Amino acid sequence: MAEDAYQSASLETPQVGSGSETLSGGGRFSLTARILVVNILPLALLGGGLFYIDSYRTQLINERFKLARIEAQITAEALAGATRERQEALLVQIGKEQGMRLRMFDAEGLLWADSFALDEPSFEFDDISDDTWDQQFARWLDRTVDTIVSAEAVTDYVEPEAQTADAWPELVRAREERLSQITLYDWEDGTPVITAAAPVGLNGATLLTVRNAVDITATVRAARTTLVTAVLLVLFASAMLSLYLARTIVTPLRELARAAIKVRQGRERDVEVPRLPERSDEIGLLARAVSDMTGALRQRIDAVDSFAADVAHEIKNPLASLRSAIESLPRVKDAETRRELEQIATHDVRRIDRLVSEISDASRIDAEMSRATLERIDMVSLVREIIGSREHRAENLDHRIELNTRGFAAHVLGVGARLERVVENLLDNAVSFSPPEAPIEVTIDNDGSCVTVVVCDSGPGIPENSREKVFHRFHSVRPEEEDFGNHSGLGLAIARAIAEAHDGSLAAEARPDGKSGACLRFKLPAA
Repeated sequence: MAEDAYQSASLETPQVGSGSETLSGGGRFSLTARILVVNILPLALLGGGLFYIDSYRTQLINERFKLARIEAQITAEALAGATRERQEALLVQIGKEQGMRLRMFDAEGLLWADSFALDEPSFEFDDISDDTWDQQFARWLDRTVDTIVSAEAVTDYVEPEAQTADAWPELVRAREERLSQITLYDWEDGTPVITAAAPVGLNGATLLTVRNAVDITATVRAARTTLVTAVLLVLFASAMLSLYLARTIVTPLRELARAAIKVRQGRERDVEVPRLPERSDEIGLLARAVSDMTGALRQRIDAVDSFAADVAHEIKNPLASLRSAIESLPRVKDAETRRELEQIATHDVRRIDRLVSEISDASRIDAEMSRATLERIDMVSLVREIIGSREHRAENLDHRIELNTRGFAAHVLGVGARLERVVENLLDNAVSFSPPEAPIEVTIDNDGSCVTVVVCDSGPGIPENSREKVFHRFHSVRPEEEDFGNHSGLGLAIARAIAEAHDGSLAAEARPDGKSGACLRFKLPAA
């Protein structure tokens, strides 16, 4: 169920503490969609520049308006004083040179000269019935852009049936106002048609010029086509790159999320979290971090299981002894034997109490250290106070503890109560194994980077193959003369856990002077 929900929800964050296995994320869209949007949106905005070419088209038309007005006025002036034959020749010549159609109307508004009738037409309007698909697409794109930019509607160009001046609104205005008039029309193929009407002389004659400005449309369409082609190519390339990028990011993240879900479901033994060793980027770092985290989680679970089994085993022994003593008391009549059984029961109760206290203390170390505030502590002062307190309580028995200091001031950052516990455990261990009246040497050294506390006893020492075992929980090899059960076997294990929680270490080694005995080296980073 969780994997199906994961696939449908893509990369989403698990809801911790909920009974559902579905995943809910902080956004509505998948990471792939977001990558695509981020990469394509700027290009889409660039493609929006396609529509602003319309302003370029408007500018070209305005420039052509000015040119048409000037051409009409100059032509009208040239025609005003010429003979009829000269006027017809000028109409043909100017029409061919400028690619226009020129028509002259007399004072009554009747057409008396047409450049297209006097000679071959200088241009022809395009017949859209035989247009190719690219021309049809160009017209569709023109209409789409005009709609988006809300371009003003342009009147379609239609040749009037009556060839009189009254059929042309611009000629009517030119005759009435005696000023040049410019009008924009639109041919059916989308090209602009510009007409110019101008009075000719003082006798009421008028001139009408018609130009099909196909060059404007060709220029604008060429710019649009170039921009559209470039944008489409870049969009395609960006989309492909975005999909590739999304795949290289999303696919491993999905694998990691799927593995995390299985771990959360309690199937971590069946999960092989991909480490992606071939990737040196952040995804690879994340994969290896998740894999290491899973490995650490497995070790922690194994440690908890092992700890629980060890606790059960260690408590079972004194409980069995206590039960045997209590069950035997009612059947024993001899006073001396009853007193021995009561002493055994009392000893077992104390042993269980000590064991439970040590177990409770060991289980709280990690939690307490994660919440603790580190303080600057002088290890020399701390060890000296502990030694004095132990002498006052007679816990050193008849052993003399010699304290030696070297190097700089031995300051560290840590939790005082926990560091005191480590030193107490090390001294307890040294007192237990040292022969009567044998001195115990404590050396504190600071080399500038680390503060080291070394506690050396004069006991039998620790074999090299057992120096790591002494830090295992419930591992206890006590001196023969020591009463059984006085130690839980957790002292050194707790001491090492505290040392590691302070980014330090605790190790056992032989005495450096070659004498009999063992040294426990407690090392911490210097403050």
